[in-house]
Amino acid sequence: MPPRIAPVPAPIPPNNTDSFFYVHPSEGPNSVTVTPQLTGGNYLAWSRSMRRALGAKNKLAFLDRSIPIPDALDLNRSAWERCNHLVHSWIINSVSDSIAQTLVFHENAIDAWEDLQERFAKADRIRIVSLRSALHTLKQGNRSVLDYYTDMRALWEELNSHRPIPHCTCVHPCRCEAMRAAHAYRLEDQIIQFLTGLNDSFSVVKTQVLLMDPLPTINKVYSLVVQEESNHALLNPVVSNSDDSNVLVNASDARRSFNRGKSPMHSGKGKGDTRHCTFCDKNGHTVDWCYKKHGNPNIRSNTGVNLANSDNVDSTANGNTDLVASSSGTNISQEKYDQLVNLLQQANLIPSVSHTVGPSSNHINTTPTTETDSGANDHICSSLNWFSSFYKIKPIHVNLPNGSSVVVKYAGIEFQEDDWFE
Repeated sequence: MPPRIAPVPAPIPPNNTDSFFYVHPSEGPNSVTVTPQLTGGNYLAWSRSMRRALGAKNKLAFLDRSIPIPDALDLNRSAWERCNHLVHSWIINSVSDSIAQTLVFHENAIDAWEDLQERFAKADRIRIVSLRSALHTLKQGNRSVLDYYTDMRALWEELNSHRPIPHCTCVHPCRCEAMRAAHAYRLEDQIIQFLTGLNDSFSVVKTQVLLMDPLPTINKVYSLVVQEESNHALLNPVVSNSDDSNVLVNASDARRSFNRGKSPMHSGKGKGDTRHCTFCDKNGHTVDWCYKKHGNPNIRSNTGVNLANSDNVDSTANGNTDLVASSSGTNISQEKYDQLVNLLQQANLIPSVSHTVGPSSNHINTTPTTETDSGANDHICSSLNWFSSFYKIKPIHVNLPNGSSVVVKYAGIEFQEDDWFE
């Protein structure tokens, strides 16, 4: 009697889309690429992304041994080898070059997958310490709420993958709901940690959330904080960074440069200045500008700024180099300089200024006007250094001539006297 031969299993139809061996004609070694690539420390996130990608291609069974390796005589052997090579290529293309070199000699995709799992999947206690330290030191700072929450959420997810909440495996499920309470405590800790890292400007919404009973979900808390952030943006708009605003912002530095300038036309502190005062017997100015003879000018009011009193304010009469340089080394064009003068006049920082450009001089001559301070004027200045004394007031919004708005927090008594000529 002849020996019995085991029947050969029938091949799976290649056009069956539900089959694990089905391969679409458009699929190839580069059809699946997971980003970011595996570098070692990001194995947990990478493995989840890789499993999702393979599951979408119906090839996840090649990594969990759901499909045994067919024998050489199996009619499905060729289909299995084709799918195995595809999955193996997808894994290699999704890891860094250095890690890929260690996987090219594996014959089966399952061997490469298990090799990566053994090397990188084990919980790293040092990484857990690093994650907890990063969470405790994470603050919002200058970031938006979205960026701050995204960074914290990524740390939470990775830490939860290392320290997942255990599930009850008893034959008869527990009724004490201890696991549910542990999960609630972890969510509560995340809410407190998120609120603690926010800036102090969110103190109101933080208090409101902590007083809620029960606490809302973390997504609800995030939504409330984002609404508060939008409210802050409406109440405190950011000053426009337009050209006019840039000119106005530089007004303080320009004024200090002008008042303490070194032009040989007025202050006489420039290089090579040989003028001598016959009244006080000092160099650097003439008797016409000696305040010991004429008295210290009252600059407590809207005193005219000697815009030409600096050798840093140059404009050529022939127009070849139409630049005005400030003491900080920033060059502005003549057009920007004119805008600066107009803005200062509109803001009552200086009176009307007459400009004269002589054919033999590169400096702009101005005629300062001194006004007596009646005590009824409000003076605006961008730096507290301009006042000899000042005091804090209730913040108020002041509209500037360029259309922007600033917050005033201090009021000054009088200007510094040493900002005038010496």
